[in-house]
Amino acid sequence: MTDTSADREFPPFPAEGDLGAVLLTEEQIQARVAELGVELARVHSGHTPLFVAVMKGSVIFAADLLRAYPGPVEFDVMIVSSYGDALETSGVVKIVKDLDTPAAGRHVVLVEDIVDTGLTMQYLLDHFSKQGAASVSVCSLTVRQGRALEPAVDHFGFEIPHDFVIGYGLDAAQLYRNLPYIGVFTGTVGAH
Repeated sequence: MTDTSADREFPPFPAEGDLGAVLLTEEQIQARVAELGVELARVHSGHTPLFVAVMKGSVIFAADLLRAYPGPVEFDVMIVSSYGDALETSGVVKIVKDLDTPAAGRHVVLVEDIVDTGLTMQYLLDHFSKQGAASVSVCSLTVRQGRALEPAVDHFGFEIPHDFVIGYGLDAAQLYRNLPYIGVFTGTVGAH
């Protein structure tokens, strides 16, 4: 007999005590992603941009943004780390996996889940500038409220408070990326 989800009990998800307030609903996120797709198409009319998902957090946003983009677009991924499994940045940016597609002469759109301190984004802007990209812009689903404007985030979905957040790609020690909404994480990392 095949084991199906109806045959087993699952623990509550998110785990009890891990989720505080829901900040952005699935509907709010999807509506804004659709708007961002159109906004980016206006900016990149006449050429084919290279969307670069900064993994792992932006994978869900990038997939939805690609589908919302009404024109030709190319796609690649980078894996960059400044957090590891911690709740705060280490202050050191490390490229774990660079692009497969050369950035020279391309109009690069960095697709991020969140711009917090701007450390990772500034590092990547410098990285692509050195590679000779024709232009580099940033599209982030979320930015922190009151953050400094450097580096500039050209397109963003929402400003969020300084709480640690989970869902829609954002994680706590690799958990909760698959939630369709964004909420405040109130649990303890490593407790699961």
